[in-house]
Amino acid sequence: MIIFLSIVLALSIVFILFRGSFAKQFDQQVNDLFNYSPKASPQIYTQHLIVGLPDPVNRYFKHVLKEGQPYIQYIRAKHDGQFKTGLDKAWVNIKGEQYATTVKPGLIWKGTTNFFVARDLYLKDKGRLTVSLFAAFKIIDGEGPQYDQGELIRWLGESLLYPTNLLPGERLSWTAIDHSSARFEFRYIGLTLSFIATFNDLGEITQLETKRYMDKISRETWIIKVADYKLLNELRVPTKFEVLWRLKTSDFSYAKFNITSIEYNIAERF
Repeated sequence: MIIFLSIVLALSIVFILFRGSFAKQFDQQVNDLFNYSPKASPQIYTQHLIVGLPDPVNRYFKHVLKEGQPYIQYIRAKHDGQFKTGLDKAWVNIKGEQYATTVKPGLIWKGTTNFFVARDLYLKDKGRLTVSLFAAFKIIDGEGPQYDQGELIRWLGESLLYPTNLLPGERLSWTAIDHSSARFEFRYIGLTLSFIATFNDLGEITQLETKRYMDKISRETWIIKVADYKLLNELRVPTKFEVLWRLKTSDFSYAKFNITSIEYNIAERF
């Protein structure tokens, strides 16, 4: 019995040490994210910036932004919801914490369930996905060109939460498709990414669609569906997100998130 208790105690100490190390690493990553994207000279949104854009895009910016709105440089948000790790897996409850920067594209997301903690990162122009069991033992650590592109795509798609990032400029341009859809293209460090945006009659974007690596080989159709726009901190943003892969056999929906908190231009962790 004494030996058994000693083993349990030793394992508990190891678990606590690993968990503490992961927490410190996350703090450092958030600090690195904000430090890598220093605050730039303030820019202000005015409606002359959207003159000549496709009609649904014009309606979108008039709906979600107000004249004189400062450009968003830093974002921090929290959400709850459900997550699925595979086609044949059950939904699990998840809580998320996310940080993003726009002057230098950057993203850190931590999703926590009862069993695992997942992190998506686009940090210092590199993408990475990690999954750790019980927030202590790393079981997945993916990086490389496919992750660089994939995490930058996630950051770009989630610009719906920081919509000044979708205004036209050196890196981003819009082209018309029809009365309810348009395409935007984003160019950064040799990568060119694009989404097809679908709009409702109010001018809200309801869906984004692109191609993204599902693994290291295959690129599949990746879709973000959004709804329930609310006025939060003077910006109108969606608060319900569903993310799915459109596969040949069926749609694989794997994330359903509800935004519970969002703050802008605060460069520090919650």
